[in-house]
Amino acid sequence: MRVRAPELRGRRWLNTGGEELRLADLRGKIVLLDFWTFCCVNCLHVLDELRELEQRHADVLVVVGVHSPKFVHEADPDAVEAAVERYGVHHPVLDDPELGMWDAYAARAWPTLVVVDPGGYVVARMAGEGHAHGLGVLVEELIAEHGPALRRGGAPYVAPPEPATALRFPGKVIALPGGTFLVSDTAHHQLVELEPDLVTERRRIGTGERGFVDGAPARFSEPQGLVLLPGDVEVLVADSVNHALRSVRLADGLVSTVAGTGSPLRVRVEVGDGAAELSTPWDLAWWNGRAVVAMAGNHQLWSVDPRTGAATVLAGTTNEGLRDGPPEDAFFAQPSGLAVSGDGTLWVADAETSAVRSVVDEPVVGAAVTTAVGLGLFDFGHRDGDAGQALLQHPLGVAVLPDGSVAVADTYNGAVRRYDPRTRTVRTLARDLREPSDVLVDGDTLLVVESAAHRLVRIPIPAGAHAHHDGGAHSVRRTRTDVAPGPLALRIAFTPPTGQHLDTRVGDPPSLTVAASPPELLAAGAGTSPGLRRDLVLAADGPAEGVLQVSVAAAACDDGDGVFAACHRYQQDWGIPVRLVLGATDELELDLRRT
Repeated sequence: MRVRAPELRGRRWLNTGGEELRLADLRGKIVLLDFWTFCCVNCLHVLDELRELEQRHADVLVVVGVHSPKFVHEADPDAVEAAVERYGVHHPVLDDPELGMWDAYAARAWPTLVVVDPGGYVVARMAGEGHAHGLGVLVEELIAEHGPALRRGGAPYVAPPEPATALRFPGKVIALPGGTFLVSDTAHHQLVELEPDLVTERRRIGTGERGFVDGAPARFSEPQGLVLLPGDVEVLVADSVNHALRSVRLADGLVSTVAGTGSPLRVRVEVGDGAAELSTPWDLAWWNGRAVVAMAGNHQLWSVDPRTGAATVLAGTTNEGLRDGPPEDAFFAQPSGLAVSGDGTLWVADAETSAVRSVVDEPVVGAAVTTAVGLGLFDFGHRDGDAGQALLQHPLGVAVLPDGSVAVADTYNGAVRRYDPRTRTVRTLARDLREPSDVLVDGDTLLVVESAAHRLVRIPIPAGAHAHHDGGAHSVRRTRTDVAPGPLALRIAFTPPTGQHLDTRVGDPPSLTVAASPPELLAAGAGTSPGLRRDLVLAADGPAEGVLQVSVAAAACDDGDGVFAACHRYQQDWGIPVRLVLGATDELELDLRRT
């Protein structure tokens, strides 16, 4: 049965010159709807994956971004507009703050992709990243099928005015030996050395053009984290969209690649394993004689030898979530900020769980990951007080203050917060900032990278914390799915693209992980095992509602030579809000890729 695509309606359109678009106006075009939100690193990966496809089929394919927010801050119209510019989105974007289009298209995950044929009918839907190859095949099939009926040319994208500020969405900052500061000028694809006044430029490193080129001048692609290596002559750079670590020689600005190939990692790696490819490195720190990488793209911490480029997993399973314990069992969710305290604790800003985590590496008691502040993927807000109930909103940076407490760039709350490990309390140090993305101690002041204001500012480090603040608690706004208590059949729909197949020579290849929040929601069926089906049991005497957390990874290989055929990885995490209702459905089906 063919389904007509619902008409597009929202608060406003961006990148259209002020014009409203309707699907009816796009008849004769192939339309790709990209449901995204700007906090989601998988969504950012998809934006990058779609660029080549958009260019290759620019005469017949129209990509439309539908921005459906997860966090409260992401519904702010100014924040949406800034994100579209920050991430170089060069297609129309519909602002969907009330999730109207999200519900109309039955989206369940960020990102979700929906393909609409030239007649206005939905022909495919898929969740997660890694679909570029399959989308390319599908677009070619639609071009062949509709042929002369296709309407060519006339793209609806209208570029906004070019902004002019010295910095553009700066990401991270470090101090250099001579008293200057090095800033990642992320949207300009450069590094900038600033004098102590935080305004005067001493030099820029990089051409300012997006790219992956070593030497001098070099090219970066949205550089983020920085760390000064021992010896004070080189800086390591987390070149996020190039999925690489670059080294900058301070004497002359010469850039070389230390690790990464320019392509994102597409395989699962465990603690202790190594890999040649990285996945959206976001921040760096020097800890216990090694460079630690906050690998936001696959929710892990990695260790890298800056001399050889050898990279190994330090902590995290690649499952997205909030779980403490030994490094090999811990869950992270887009770790984006790192700092090291005097006692050797590694502090982590874990963005998607709105959390501050800590990692200790004690040979006597064993390494461990613990949560200082944060409740999980779906709870956030601005609340001070006891750390057990305090709330943050998508923090991106941390720094250790002179007294051992931790300053937090609480990005989506527009605030700087302070966590005191001795009293286990949280207080607000500064408010009314525009997306602070990093903090750095400089004497008796704190440098704040105010990313959406395109500047660095100083705030005093107070003798004590500021007054208590409670801006309320929030949870992710999504329609709950009613399911019956007791047995629940979970099914993941996955159709490999034309020309690919699941390789089952050694058994069922996909990996399916299921958990619940709270854990008591799930009486049976939790854990990781092969397959795209799982029989769960929801506890009849447990909580009446909660969130099912489902993670899947599947690989499909090109048809032909079974030894040398290329394989492609498809993966996605879902958080499905459910409510237990007698008589409701006992089946739950999620789309990884369906045509």
